[in-house]
Amino acid sequence: MPFGKVLIANRGEIALRIHRACQEMGIRTVAVHSTADTTAMHVRLADESVCIGPPPARDSYLNVAAILSAAAITGADAVHPGYGFLSENANFAEMVEAHGLAFIGPRPEHIRMMGDKIAAKDAMRRLGVPLVPGSLGALSSLEEARSVAGEVKYPVLIKAAAGGGGRGMKVARSEAELEEAWRVARTEAKAAFGDDSVYMEKYLDRPRHIELQVLADGYGNVVHFGERDCSLQRRHQKLVEEAGSPVLAAAERDALGAQVTRALKEIGYRNAGTLEFLWQDGQFAFIEMNTRLQVEHPVTEMVCGVDLVKEQLRIAAGEALGYAQSEVRFHGHAIECRITAEHPETFAPSPGRVGTYHAPGGLGVRVDSALYSGYAVPPHYDSLVAKLIVHGATRAEAIARLRRSLAEMVVDGIETTLPLHRAIMEDPEFQAGDYTIHWLERFVANRTPG
Repeated sequence: MPFGKVLIANRGEIALRIHRACQEMGIRTVAVHSTADTTAMHVRLADESVCIGPPPARDSYLNVAAILSAAAITGADAVHPGYGFLSENANFAEMVEAHGLAFIGPRPEHIRMMGDKIAAKDAMRRLGVPLVPGSLGALSSLEEARSVAGEVKYPVLIKAAAGGGGRGMKVARSEAELEEAWRVARTEAKAAFGDDSVYMEKYLDRPRHIELQVLADGYGNVVHFGERDCSLQRRHQKLVEEAGSPVLAAAERDALGAQVTRALKEIGYRNAGTLEFLWQDGQFAFIEMNTRLQVEHPVTEMVCGVDLVKEQLRIAAGEALGYAQSEVRFHGHAIECRITAEHPETFAPSPGRVGTYHAPGGLGVRVDSALYSGYAVPPHYDSLVAKLIVHGATRAEAIARLRRSLAEMVVDGIETTLPLHRAIMEDPEFQAGDYTIHWLERFVANRTPG
């Protein structure tokens, strides 16, 4: 087995997901948790658990010293960061390795490179990956922003260089709007990331958000596992993801995959990663790379029959992939709904105690969740409480299975976005695959009273 004991530096459904993969491989697990998560499912099921601090994430799940201490006292061999929290923190990855532990993720230098959106775009440009037209680096002044906008033409998008999750992103549709977008984007970037550097991209009016899942073993072997369509977003947060995309042909996937794997091989990338693109009128444009496991990784697993977490563990332990791109097969269609503890119309947070909890089942149905009846969803963390994933031989079959599964699923005691997902599945445009990254905002607005 790759490791004897793995510390899982995360919480919720992803911590449970990693624990399950480790358990099947005969690897013991250590759960770390805040005082708010003492009764969480990942804590209950792990072989060992260590409390690392009070509820605020900065004092627990972002407390590097506490996490490394937990690894030391439990004798862990490796640390899996999951997603969010410290998963894309290059300094954390370096400290893990400096303490003689394996970091189950990419090399620190690649985390650092791709974490800076400007550096990432510059690297991809040098490697021949297509980009959205825009500035070549950080904008030094409003005057430079006006000059670049004049070249790429309005509308334009001002984006935080160290950004993510939609923070530090503002659209300017004309020169009159540029100064305000510039000011607000920099202010948000400084507040969220401690860095007010911003850059500019052409704002595309009807793109799809398409991403490519890759694995690399550190020995020059890089394979991709196809695309995910993540275009159903609200305020740049994904709600529904599909594998594959309803609009992408196999030839397009193969061409993009060849380009991406060649680029990652050239820089010596290792472990899992996802490259994100905007796609419009048959053209791809790179926007960023996530150097971690994605929330939506289950849809890829469903269509490819691969356990990405187990692959991460093997790669981190120094094993080679053991298969080539030609051996990767795609079967059917998968869709994931991210179910959050939020009001389905206002999106107000809804923490609290879960009453009845019933997960749907049946052929091709998977639920990744740490919920159970009586569990108190804390108010301190991300609102994601469950991921409902289905697989079908065709997209139509997957939608029918998802509609049935959403109707079966019960989460009482708190508000959730289940009603919104049920409404999306009934919409004719969604069923036809006719949507862009702007579609869900209009759909939500039309459903909201007043």
